[in-house]
Amino acid sequence: GWPSEKARAAASRADPVIDAVTVFDDLASALADLNFVFATTARQRDGFKSVRGPVEAGRLLRARHAMGQRTGILFGRERFGLYNDEVGLADEIVTFPVDPDFSSLNIAQAALLMSYEWMKSGLEDETKTNFSGPDMKPASKEELHGLFAYLEGALEARGYFRPAPKKPKMIDNLRAVLTRAGFAEPELKVLRGIISSLDRFSPAMPRGDGSPGDDPRRLPAAAARARKAEAARLAGAGKDDDIPPLGGKGTDND
Repeated sequence: GWPSEKARAAASRADPVIDAVTVFDDLASALADLNFVFATTARQRDGFKSVRGPVEAGRLLRARHAMGQRTGILFGRERFGLYNDEVGLADEIVTFPVDPDFSSLNIAQAALLMSYEWMKSGLEDETKTNFSGPDMKPASKEELHGLFAYLEGALEARGYFRPAPKKPKMIDNLRAVLTRAGFAEPELKVLRGIISSLDRFSPAMPRGDGSPGDDPRRLPAAAARARKAEAARLAGAGKDDDIPPLGGKGTDND
């Protein structure tokens, strides 16, 4: 029955729609003050009524509304739709281009489709969205070429370009892939950061809490030897400090 608290709970803050609902005793009374009515159906009906798709129907309803006409859409029952005599009270038929083997839509889906087409028919630009992605400046060719050089240098150091005679073609393919993507400036920075991380770290020496310079395995051999010698010197100095001087406290002269 109506009013229905269950319907209100499912309306998701659409209380004005629920509050505006009017229940009539029969269909003819519900249509009495309307100037034009569409009947929704998935089945072909006998008769002389025009049949339109939802896009065209939405535009037609919008045009009639702009002329001051009152319009409506008939939706059938969940199980078997509208009776023929009910379709006969409408001016035209609207049907949805769906798979003939699965042509039946429940009433919620049918109402959603027609409501969407009605809303869309009133938009100045049907391609406009309520929000858009970030506005990023496209990368310059200089920045893109810099990425080429940086990546190719990292790959060269790891022997990627093998066999050597195929290197020019491999570079051409690599540049073609990177050029086609149409990167923005921030995206190139992300890629350079990824390449830099792969260039400096490896599974054997992954990135830790410190910088690469804190790990002696990443230092040049000479610098590593220098650090090792300095560590040994400091360790030796610490041991000498533990030996008490002659004649001092803690010796046999006590």
